[in-house]
Amino acid sequence: MANFKIVLSDPKTGKSTVYEVKDQQAAPFLGLKINDIIDGSVLGVNGKIKITGGSDRAGFPMRADIPGGVKKYALLTKGVGLKKVRPGERRRKLVRGNTITEDIYQINAVLLSNESEEIKS
Repeated sequence: MANFKIVLSDPKTGKSTVYEVKDQQAAPFLGLKINDIIDGSVLGVNGKIKITGGSDRAGFPMRADIPGGVKKYALLTKGVGLKKVRPGERRRKLVRGNTITEDIYQINAVLLSNESEEIKS
């Protein structure tokens, strides 16, 4: 079944933590898309988690503008999957879609501040 490494960044502290989830723990992540927000209790953290990206087993990055969980050649001008382009240059690169499938190896996420903590402060 599914096996993911989740890199969870905390913007308040600037630190990232890696969580490995397997089988039943990984099931809630299947089918999620980039920019989806889930509850942090899945990983045992307080607050909400926002999916920001990821990559598959071969290292191809996920792009938010490619629908589905497929690999696809896309004509890119800038952004995820394309580095150092000259002005006006476009390249066709292989990237992964925005949906998390079993082929995804790493999921990048950010910890959103818990609203109840902000009220108490």
